[in-house]
Amino acid sequence: MTRIAIIGGHGKVALLASPLLLADGHEVSAVIRNPDHADEVSATGATPVVADVERLTTEEIADLLRGHDAVLWSAGAGGGNPARTYAVDRDAAIRSMDAAAAAGVRRYVMVSYAGAGPDHGVPEGDSFYPYADAKSAADAHLQDSDLEWTILRPSRLTLDEPTGRIEVVGGDVAPGEVSRANVAEVVRAVFASPGTATGRVVEFNDGPTPVAEVLG
Repeated sequence: MTRIAIIGGHGKVALLASPLLLADGHEVSAVIRNPDHADEVSATGATPVVADVERLTTEEIADLLRGHDAVLWSAGAGGGNPARTYAVDRDAAIRSMDAAAAAGVRRYVMVSYAGAGPDHGVPEGDSFYPYADAKSAADAHLQDSDLEWTILRPSRLTLDEPTGRIEVVGGDVAPGEVSRANVAEVVRAVFASPGTATGRVVEFNDGPTPVAEVLG
């Protein structure tokens, strides 16, 4: 059993992942900004924790995470506001990594996006640039940390039903699309046993291969 803190607990991926994690015997605390979302989070079986990580200090986030075994970052500003994108997707995410280390929470799983990284290729004038830049900076900070990290980079997200099957992006496989439900299945597989995909960046689409086989 792993005690998992999901930051961004009301997001679509988190709402799908929480019941899967609970079904596997884990405990889930879902950190949410809006108290009006508490009932929806509770309906998944997760324990809602109302806290705005955008405004919390590193020390305050550490207090929030203390007693957990792992962090799943599944939060985001939602785009449209560059300043807030940087505040949440880069700055708050980085503070949460430093907080996890300070709280002794070694396992950290980041939900990023396919294409993130120093070569994301999004031009500065593009409206998507702040998100690409913020997520790439957060990913880099995590990779440079001493945490036991995994970075998940799903392709364009859909609302399709889960298949439990994906493919890794790279080589002849270009980024395409993946259902949020399959992202939740990947999250589940990452926490299925200690060390699964630790120190790995997994960029993926929907595909033909069972999730556990891809991550094994």
